[in-house]
Amino acid sequence: MQNSRLSQWHVLKHDKWLLSSLTWLPVFLAVTLWWIFSQGLVCDLPVGIVDLENDTVSRTLVRQLDATSVMAVTSAYPNVYEARQALIAGNIYAYAVIPRHFTRDIYNNTPPQISVFYNSQYILVGKQINSAVNQAYGTFNTQAGALKQLSKGQQTFSGAAGQALPLRSQITPLFNLNSDYAQFLVSAIVPALWQIFIVVSTILWLTANYRIYGSKTMLGPQPVRRFISLCRFYLPFYLLSGFGFLSWFYTGLKWPMAGSLFPLIYAQLLTAVACIIMGSLFFFITQDPARAMSFAGVLTAPSFAFMGITFPATDMPLPAEIWRNLLPVSYYIEAQIGQSSYGVTSWQTITRFSLPMLGYLFPLGVTLLLIKKHHARQESDT
Repeated sequence: MQNSRLSQWHVLKHDKWLLSSLTWLPVFLAVTLWWIFSQGLVCDLPVGIVDLENDTVSRTLVRQLDATSVMAVTSAYPNVYEARQALIAGNIYAYAVIPRHFTRDIYNNTPPQISVFYNSQYILVGKQINSAVNQAYGTFNTQAGALKQLSKGQQTFSGAAGQALPLRSQITPLFNLNSDYAQFLVSAIVPALWQIFIVVSTILWLTANYRIYGSKTMLGPQPVRRFISLCRFYLPFYLLSGFGFLSWFYTGLKWPMAGSLFPLIYAQLLTAVACIIMGSLFFFITQDPARAMSFAGVLTAPSFAFMGITFPATDMPLPAEIWRNLLPVSYYIEAQIGQSSYGVTSWQTITRFSLPMLGYLFPLGVTLLLIKKHHARQESDT
């Protein structure tokens, strides 16, 4: 056992890419991602205006749009064509078109149509712009309706506003009260990145052992036992990085934690084991590092998209849902959300998480059969 550990330290010493993927590289990428989203809130997105009315009332609407925290009216265009070209060029994220006869239609009780165009490829940006436009237009409608009531003899502005908007809505976000994008995105992106590093580095350390010691020496006379020994050596690296980002999220950054970290550590253990199984399966199926990496990339690259964070898993088509069920991190992220946001009991998280993870016993069995097959072939060759 001691010789096995010494041989792996020798492997790490001579394989800089493997050493990097186990130590500083995941930390560097995680911190970089957090820095990108560290502002937390979307604000002052540049938008354009095509004001075909250009009077006091239309300029009031423009000021309402600019007053939102999400948008900043940075450009005015004389026609829709120029605004559309600016949107395509990426100079603005959206533009609003205020039609002619805007003021006349308001006073004639004929609701004018305000058209807002944005690039729907930016899903989160588009959602924020849509919400901000509705908020600004709602405020403008209330003010315009209140002025109408005042012109009819209503004595107070609050009374006129009450008649103009008899029902008021209050929308209260749960679990992410400040709508912090860092908390929403980074807490999901980093586990997805963690999964990729585990699968890829598993292929790297199997490849490094194969290159340095050869297939026969790497597996030894007891190949299954030797393989388990290799996994036990590298597993603490993965668990240390996983516990590190949990501590960073909920202790360093002080993000809300309604539950406990204990079931998440348990979930990370099974997730890391499942990722090692998948990486090993790809390696022993191909016995070719490049092909194994290709399989790993195909499986893990869509991790974040298929986790169900930015797009609900219940609305995914069947192929995407099947792909999602193959990803260990999909089950982990449900456990993390259940603990951090919903405060699910530890026992509920452990039981719900453990059952689907039993499915990885099948690729484990295939991997062990492949290991025995390669070992038997080498024995027969010698």
